[in-house]
Amino acid sequence: MKVTARQEYSISDTTMLMEAVVERENMRKAYARVMANHGAAGVDNMPVEDLKNYLRVEWAATKESLLNGTYKPQPVRKVEIPKPEGIGKRTLGIPTVMDRLIQQAIHQVLAPIFDPDFSESSYGFRPGRSAHDAVLAAQQHVASGRSWVVDIDLEKFFDRVNHDILMSRIARRVKDKRVLRVIRRYLQAGMMSDGIVEARREGTPQGGPLSPLLSNILLDDLDKELERRGHFFCRYADDCNIYVRTEASGNRVMTSITRFLEETLRLRVNREKSAVSRPSKRTYLGYSMTPHREPRLKVAEGSVRRFKKKIKEVTRRGRGRNLRRVIEELIPIFRGWMQYFRHAKVKGIFEDLDKWIRRRLRCILWKQKKRSPARARMLMKQGLTKERAWRSATNGRGPWWNAGASHMNEAFPNNFFESLGLSSLLKEHLRFQRPS
Repeated sequence: MKVTARQEYSISDTTMLMEAVVERENMRKAYARVMANHGAAGVDNMPVEDLKNYLRVEWAATKESLLNGTYKPQPVRKVEIPKPEGIGKRTLGIPTVMDRLIQQAIHQVLAPIFDPDFSESSYGFRPGRSAHDAVLAAQQHVASGRSWVVDIDLEKFFDRVNHDILMSRIARRVKDKRVLRVIRRYLQAGMMSDGIVEARREGTPQGGPLSPLLSNILLDDLDKELERRGHFFCRYADDCNIYVRTEASGNRVMTSITRFLEETLRLRVNREKSAVSRPSKRTYLGYSMTPHREPRLKVAEGSVRRFKKKIKEVTRRGRGRNLRRVIEELIPIFRGWMQYFRHAKVKGIFEDLDKWIRRRLRCILWKQKKRSPARARMLMKQGLTKERAWRSATNGRGPWWNAGASHMNEAFPNNFFESLGLSSLLKEHLRFQRPS
């Protein structure tokens, strides 16, 4: 029986999945996705732009090795990036472009097998679902009277995944030993750093197309356990919140689910970061909530700090640059941030950020004029009287103070920055709130 990537699969027809993986249309889609994602080179230093020519020469032999079960992935390249809060680093494993292509092809075949049976409360890395869906569902759980949250933090989840447990979960539905073998080889592929390959005995490195699906397959056991117990929860990848009515029940759930995760799935719960608390005191996927009975979503404090850090990085480079260029660099950051936080209903933070950002830009303008006469001329050009311009230019105060002073606000009002293309975060927020 010929199996293609477009068929619906059941346990009875998963003994020939490798044929579906290497099928022409499936590989074409995988190639298009890898090229669209671009991404960094792996240990072989081959960029995605070279993949097409490489496939012309090597694909026949690679396909044969996949079909006969002898294909061996290359090690992943170790890359460390700062964590969002700036404390510690997150380790990524970047596969070669060829291995990314194969992983993507495997993902496209496995996802239709596993995804239909995933929990309705699982939102991460699934088609038609997003972080916004998870946040809105969490808000509904709290509004229904479940005003306590069991916030479980899995310590270095992607680094701690037990290979044997994960493979046993995959083997429940996949019977093609060649597919199982190549997935295990991907899990065990070494990680290269400074020319030295380090063997991996646990974990599924972040950075490859297959890792998100594998994480959902493993954590589906957690979802099913929570459903069996009748809990209301939201899970996005390894970020899981369970909503309960009382603190006492929250403590019981924390104890029992921690035991399940550590004993059954061999994962480690970070007890310092996990907590039973009010949702208004916790952060979920960058959002928080107000403490009202009908909670409103708001931007979490940590998200504001990270946003400000990005803005500071851009505006610090502003000295000596045309202000319009600085604003052009800020615009995509603004758009992405506002798009993600469009469900926030508390508008005060957007108003405060607008004021802060414009002050940062006025500070650039003040610093660009290093001498008092140049600052006075700048202020006069913007309409201030000669007397006031000179008094302001020679006040002896620092750039940040002057950036917030009335003379700079009058010389460079809000509409000055709007004329350069800088949109107001508050206006964008209000636009998102209008009914479509």
